[in-house]
Amino acid sequence: MLESTDAKPAARLAGKLGPTAIVFMVVAAAAPLTVIGGNMPLGMGLGNGAGAPVGFLIAALVLLLFSVGFVAMTPHVREAGAFYSYVTEGLGRRAGLGIAFVALVSYTAIQAGIYGYIGWAVDDTVRFYGGPEIPWPLYSLLTLLIVAALGYRHIDLSAKVLGVALVLEIGVVLILNLSILANPGPEGLSLASFEPSTFTSGSLGVAVLFALTGFIGFEAAAIFRDEARDPSRTIPRATYIAVFLIGAFYAFTCWMFVVAIGPAQVGDVARQTLDGEANMLLDTTAAYLGTMGRDIVNILLLTSLFACVLSFHNVITRYQLALSRKGHLPAWLDSIHPHHKSPARSSIVQTGTALILLAVFAIFNVDPLVGVFGSMAGVATVGMVILLWTTTLAVIVFFRRGPGKQGGNTAKTLIVPILALAGLSMSLVLVLANFTLVTGSSLTLSILLGTIPFLVFVLGMLRSRHVQRRDKKGVEMTTRS
Repeated sequence: MLESTDAKPAARLAGKLGPTAIVFMVVAAAAPLTVIGGNMPLGMGLGNGAGAPVGFLIAALVLLLFSVGFVAMTPHVREAGAFYSYVTEGLGRRAGLGIAFVALVSYTAIQAGIYGYIGWAVDDTVRFYGGPEIPWPLYSLLTLLIVAALGYRHIDLSAKVLGVALVLEIGVVLILNLSILANPGPEGLSLASFEPSTFTSGSLGVAVLFALTGFIGFEAAAIFRDEARDPSRTIPRATYIAVFLIGAFYAFTCWMFVVAIGPAQVGDVARQTLDGEANMLLDTTAAYLGTMGRDIVNILLLTSLFACVLSFHNVITRYQLALSRKGHLPAWLDSIHPHHKSPARSSIVQTGTALILLAVFAIFNVDPLVGVFGSMAGVATVGMVILLWTTTLAVIVFFRRGPGKQGGNTAKTLIVPILALAGLSMSLVLVLANFTLVTGSSLTLSILLGTIPFLVFVLGMLRSRHVQRRDKKGVEMTTRS
């Protein structure tokens, strides 16, 4: 049974997260070591080799433009739900629900991809140290159970777990970057990555795609609105800090790996990593920080993957909670745990969804790195660009009419958002044009995967129309009686 959209107010989530804690949640979802160990070799090996750092710069610039309008509209959006809430305010219920469904599918896809990645990474680690070869889905299942336990409890516990993991992994990558900077690779401190002839070679679109994937989850700054100490100040600060931090960190680190390996060789090393013949992250770490450094990074890669999947779990559960309160998902999900003040039931459902996807991948013996992580990251990135594009359009419409007309200046609410729309449109074209390279599958399967976010958007709009008709019919029956 579904609730009416006019249902009585439910209990609110509780928390006292400040900008730092929320940035931890956002950057943890971005998972620095996960991106460096997974997205970066994919972007280099399937994309434009030594030019991959430019892909991160392009992604950061596009998201920075997006953030200007997003932050300008934040004071006018009074409920959690992030993109769903923003699009609903600007474009109406139907578009809002369509976007909510896209968000659910996108985050579910990337979370499933990370479960595949962490299963592969744990198995690779165990075998490297002489342990037995165990099917990767078992490691993924163990991770899922731990995430389920943490996701069921208060958000502050997750924030602390993510914070510790994040500080450690960023610290070790900074040490590695400084070591490379002090002792460059075979071609010295080369700037070849930023030369047009380099970053336009190969497929820039694939590099941009996997760079954008590295930013998935940065909207969590708005999702945790109800748990923020001061939403009107905390959310804008956390959003800008997250985009700057993620963009600068990824671009610089990617460049350092090009410098360490050499512009001429880095593409081949990346492809060897994808084939399982090398490990760009761990091999480079061993060369600069020794065996102990490699071991530490290996462990932190696993904690990074765990932090990433836990953060996405928290994001998805809050989307489901927001939708249940609007009557678009079962009312049973609209429940706050009396002790943990968490969306406990939503967390249970999300765990079940992830378990089903994991079972499907295991049954069909899908390759965990390229097949699961690569394909799911592709679906999530297409969905993410749709989310950003539609939200930006909602910002423009909101400030051109209604109460929003009186807030913000033209540059923040019109000019910059229009530039963001242009950048997002170009990014989507690049991503879709190179989608078969990302999935590594047939054209038919690639088209199917690439169209999932678009189809889900349409289904969401149809669902909203059904709910509106149902509510209207309910009102008419009440009036007659």
